[in-house]
Amino acid sequence: MSQSSNVPLQVAIVVGGVCGLACAVALQRGGVAVEIFEAAAAFSEVGAGIGLGPNAIRVLNDIGVLDEVLKKTNPAELKPKGFRFLSGLDGHKLVYEYPIRPEDESISMHRAAFLDALVNVVDPRITHFNKRCTFVSAPSPTNPARVIVHFADGSAHEADVVLGADGIRSTVRDFVLGGVGKGVAFSNTVAYRALIPRVVLEAAGFKTDGKGTPACFMGPSKHIIVVPIKNGELINVAAFAARYDVPIGSETLPDGTRWVDEVAREELQKEYDGWGPDVAALLRCMPEKVSRWSIHVVHPPLERYAVGRVALLGDALRHSAHGMLPHLGAGASQGLEDALVLARLLSHRETNANNVEAVLQAYSTVRRPRAQSVWDASYRAGSTYHLQGAHGRSHEGLRVDLQDQWKPIWHYDLDGDIRSACVSLGRREF
Repeated sequence: MSQSSNVPLQVAIVVGGVCGLACAVALQRGGVAVEIFEAAAAFSEVGAGIGLGPNAIRVLNDIGVLDEVLKKTNPAELKPKGFRFLSGLDGHKLVYEYPIRPEDESISMHRAAFLDALVNVVDPRITHFNKRCTFVSAPSPTNPARVIVHFADGSAHEADVVLGADGIRSTVRDFVLGGVGKGVAFSNTVAYRALIPRVVLEAAGFKTDGKGTPACFMGPSKHIIVVPIKNGELINVAAFAARYDVPIGSETLPDGTRWVDEVAREELQKEYDGWGPDVAALLRCMPEKVSRWSIHVVHPPLERYAVGRVALLGDALRHSAHGMLPHLGAGASQGLEDALVLARLLSHRETNANNVEAVLQAYSTVRRPRAQSVWDASYRAGSTYHLQGAHGRSHEGLRVDLQDQWKPIWHYDLDGDIRSACVSLGRREF
């Protein structure tokens, strides 16, 4: 059977970041006609660093963009890095050092540089800017087998398939779930983010080695992640503070509160009052106005990632399908996994406009358990960093909770998901 029963399958991607672009590249290279719709006047990313673990590296390699990504950073950055977990309190005792394995190659880089790498390989002729999606409707009045994407400028676009990678406030997700604003909850966690030159940190008295290995300072209900990027010249800092006295989703931000705003450095210093000298030195180096993120997540878990001819995919903090806490640095990799699975299934020679709904349901069926397991693991990781893990707050208990925490994420059989989806569709070739 031809891919599209003599009519080429047409896909529209409502883009909000790197994962939508990755999906577009993968679809293009699989021979699928795709159009990209971006709300802004140009592609841009909010945020500082991005972590790409071994599973993400394999996806980028499969899509054929890894070399382009490496051009945007030092190729030597692609290496196993390990991770150190330290007490955030006085003395900064080493609690656990995550082992370095040769197969665990990863990259830490600036998020904008990663985006630029993908933009360089996207055909500019398929990209449409200033197209903010306001809602999705189906079926089309002219063709019941098509979906319409409506934009704020009054225009619209019809396609056989619509993929939503349009962020945590996704309008495409509203269509999939059948209601506006469904599926999003405040996580009771805030993150303070900044990039600090390493020489500035060292001059301020920061003693922990910041040149190569990422580190996590752990303490009661808070932790700080420091990750070297740009050959160790810059340190990507993310300081987290969480509440555990109320469940996720039980409280919302006050009306009018922005999810990303700025606060005085002194507020952050008060959050970590009494912590150790390296934390104090680090916070002194934060900008006078610090970016504060009120982290929202997709919660409770979505019952589906697709309905009809519309499906969701996404990345960490700003994504549509499985928005999760960033404590394992795994959100972007989940979005990239989504992109590859979707592209493989939609570009399969037996996929066509007549069976594409079943294809998207197969995608939803295989991806939901995987993404939810990573969501749950990310929540557990944060609890551990905040001394509330399953085995307690002693260093021995923390080590039990920390060991192998990335193994099921980094070494997942994504090809197995694709095989399972194809088997469910009665396909012998994967």
